[in-house]
Amino acid sequence: MIHYADTSFLCSSYRRQDHTSAALAYRRAMSEPLHFTSLLEFEFLQGIELQVWLHSQDRRKGYPRREADRMIADWEADVATGINRLIAFDMNAVLRLSKVLSGQTTAKGGHRTLDIFHVATAVHLGASRFLTFDARQRALANHAGLEVPE
Repeated sequence: MIHYADTSFLCSSYRRQDHTSAALAYRRAMSEPLHFTSLLEFEFLQGIELQVWLHSQDRRKGYPRREADRMIADWEADVATGINRLIAFDMNAVLRLSKVLSGQTTAKGGHRTLDIFHVATAVHLGASRFLTFDARQRALANHAGLEVPE
């Protein structure tokens, strides 16, 4: 079974947030690795770096470099040990599917480009579960036929 996450799930898994307890409980119950693509990894790591920049501009926002470094180290350790598994994908096939999903849903649901792309990737990879804490992305994943655990 392929479990595919979005960045809301990853962020909750690697930094204390409102949904961290749920993310960690789900991760503990998984019997297979969490699958990810190079694009999902890039978005996650880019988001961490953006939080460091935000914190450097205003200490009330984002988080400091040492916290980012811990998150990145934890991510890399989980990749190295196989808890998270990089999986190859066909970018052109995912883009074609993204275009279809966008045409079916965006005008009614207000979906963002990368949210559509991540759901399309999960469908393309044959994922059975899509992990997110984002309500719009949950609706999109349900529309695409993916199971989205609460």
